[in-house]
Amino acid sequence: MNLWNESLDQVKPYTVASHKIWAVSPDERRGILKLDWNEAAIAPSPLVRRRLAELLNQDDFFHLYPSTFNEDLMKALSAYIGLPEENIQYFGGSDDLHEYLVRAYLREGDHVLILWPSYDNFRLTAESTGARMFYGELGADFVFDEESFRRRIEAVKPRLVYICNPNNPSGTLIPEAVIEGLLRDYPEICFLVDEAYAEFAGQTVAPLVRTYGNLLITRTLSKAFGLANLRFGYLLASRENIEAVFKIRNPKNINTFTQVAALAALQDIGYMQAYVREVQEAREQFIRAFNEGPLSAYIHAYESRGNFVLIRCRTPEIKAVLSRQWEAANIFVRDVRQSASLEGCLRITIGRRDQMQRVIETASLAFLS
Repeated sequence: MNLWNESLDQVKPYTVASHKIWAVSPDERRGILKLDWNEAAIAPSPLVRRRLAELLNQDDFFHLYPSTFNEDLMKALSAYIGLPEENIQYFGGSDDLHEYLVRAYLREGDHVLILWPSYDNFRLTAESTGARMFYGELGADFVFDEESFRRRIEAVKPRLVYICNPNNPSGTLIPEAVIEGLLRDYPEICFLVDEAYAEFAGQTVAPLVRTYGNLLITRTLSKAFGLANLRFGYLLASRENIEAVFKIRNPKNINTFTQVAALAALQDIGYMQAYVREVQEAREQFIRAFNEGPLSAYIHAYESRGNFVLIRCRTPEIKAVLSRQWEAANIFVRDVRQSASLEGCLRITIGRRDQMQRVIETASLAFLS
């Protein structure tokens, strides 16, 4: 007899990428380019390392539960985002936050509409509650078609709409005015906007939470701030929504290491901004290399506003050759398969310019040598 939630019988698990980097020695790890999970390509601000080293010297650190309300951290988030503290709450990673949100806003049988393709772990999180998943596909070449998406909203009648903005894996960015139009015209629907890559896009809809009670925004310090391993995410929403989610939030689940690291990173915004500029420049260089040179005969790179680029190989054989060439060179990229529109596609995290030059040169060896 099965004792688990029956809705799990129909759930398709989230597929993770290669984790070979954790199966090798630290010396071997230095030679690997892990470009499959959109992590930062460099360590976080040196201030993070210093603050964590100081923390280890505190005698009362290990045996006590962490602070359940870090006032300094809340002030730093408020200053960075430009919103009052009443519109902010932090969590142990945005994935953890998504789990709280589906518990707070979804019931079994509710309809969820996802702008697709998208971050598939949210699909899994929502589906595990017994909610029903529906999809609104991006248009040709992953361009957002507002009219088509509105028709889909009206047909599905969702309780919640999930929009990753910029979209993962395509890099498509939906303008703020378009999102505000959806919020205004569908006040009975909750819109969850995932802004994991907002720093690289240079756009956020954060100010809208003070006007629209049907907007939830999730953010993270995993990407631009380089704290993926420490798991820190935060919610931006109206005061009423923050208070509702707080009712089920476990405040002692954000460990002291994470709180200290997050505060240090937020106190060195210049370091993050310099890294974002480096990634943006490397991203444009990377796209040009595939679209304007000899490699364009084999591969097309899509424009992106994230710290990643989606490429489409012109034939299955090209994709297979390219994947083997990169893996043989210890370059790991993401094979994206969650939608038929991604046939022949790979997603590559963008790091520093020298790292991306290595990726380009390895691809050239496969076809141009």
